[in-house]
Amino acid sequence: MYSWHVRTLTFVRLTDNQIIALFTDLLGVDSIVSFDRLETHLSHRIVHSLAPDSIQPAAVIYPKTIAELSRAIALAYEYRLRILPCGNATKLDWGGLVSRVDIAISTSRLNRIIEHCVGDLTVTVETGVKYQDLQAVLAKAGQFLAIDPPYGTNATIGGILATGSAGALRHRYNSVRDMCLGIEFVRSDGEVVKAGGRVVKNVAGYDLMKLLTGSYGTLGIASTVTFRLYPLPEYTQVALVTGTAKAIAQVQQQISTSVLTPSTCDLLSASAIAGLGFEHGIGLAVQFSSLKASVIEQCDRLKTIAQELNLQFQIINDAQDFWQLLQTVMWQDELRNLDQPPNNKIVCKLGILPSASVAFLEQCEQIFGNQSYYLQIHASSGLGILRVEEGQDLEIIADQIAKVRSMTELHSGFLTILEAPHKLKFHQNVWGYAGNARDLMNKIQKQFDARGVLSPSRMF
Repeated sequence: MYSWHVRTLTFVRLTDNQIIALFTDLLGVDSIVSFDRLETHLSHRIVHSLAPDSIQPAAVIYPKTIAELSRAIALAYEYRLRILPCGNATKLDWGGLVSRVDIAISTSRLNRIIEHCVGDLTVTVETGVKYQDLQAVLAKAGQFLAIDPPYGTNATIGGILATGSAGALRHRYNSVRDMCLGIEFVRSDGEVVKAGGRVVKNVAGYDLMKLLTGSYGTLGIASTVTFRLYPLPEYTQVALVTGTAKAIAQVQQQISTSVLTPSTCDLLSASAIAGLGFEHGIGLAVQFSSLKASVIEQCDRLKTIAQELNLQFQIINDAQDFWQLLQTVMWQDELRNLDQPPNNKIVCKLGILPSASVAFLEQCEQIFGNQSYYLQIHASSGLGILRVEEGQDLEIIADQIAKVRSMTELHSGFLTILEAPHKLKFHQNVWGYAGNARDLMNKIQKQFDARGVLSPSRMF
């Protein structure tokens, strides 16, 4: 590993041991874990996030306070060491491959709930707090954070923010960006920056909360976040409507123009419906959360609409179990922490015009044929998840993904490859940017991180 020592302006070649010694002197031995001592699933995910020609980082740094995080990043900046930011690494291998890193810095030990203002429906947390742990604390006060990200058991708030993964609840509550009221993050040079909330002065005219959300750790490392909260609903019920594509498109349209107010409304492919243990074609999973009388009435109205269109209708008794099972079908989260997790699936995030979602699903069925695939599209936003099993040659899979991407672009959308075998990512355009988006993002990234310290090449 090489770097420039800024003070002397002389070229210095740093070994892994020298890098580890630098951060041990700064933070102490209990905050440094060398790469060869990492848990197998964590080291595997780090390697899988790097370009094939990259060497592994010397160690993972675990700051315990925001001050330590700031000092660690400042030290890396001084020695021009490249950083791979992470939380619990549940989504570290999402998106583009990082070109080369010297160290990884994890926020997983920054795990304090700083302030929960119950009356104001806000909470401020450090970004290493686990999503599941936060929801458990909020539930005691009858509140919740209205996002349902993948890998929620181990996902940290920082990782959710960095990837912008909100889930099906965005149908009613919008995205992670809309939940975020304030943010504190550490720049690539170690300076701490605050925006939103009670902060009077912003930086460089940017809406920093929106920029940091979905930036995959390329603009800064978030240290604390303030979210808006919502009261826990009195009653929740999930209705599953299944049948033909034409009829499902009609019921989806009627829901969007009716007085019904679902908290989620997800279009599911026939394979996803079968994976859940149901039949009868493609489906629409609709959740209502409100006062019990209102929920029952809305379910009855939806049942009437479904029956008029000759669709199958059923009430799911346990909503939580249903969504957990759907998470398993779409993400196979129980396999992520195995010592040798299977590397045989491709997961893509996509977006299309909501009005084209059913037609898009039918086109996907033609593209994949007998290939095992699963598709979930949020009806209000047109955002969705596509999972394809690697059951044949990667070149064929790549061609299929390219066809799906072309379809999304025809419907004013996009397709981004999140999880995939190394070879596929290395030879494909992971992000699928069109127009001048790449140039604009490059300019913004250089303003925040001129030296390319954070997640180098991740977005390109």
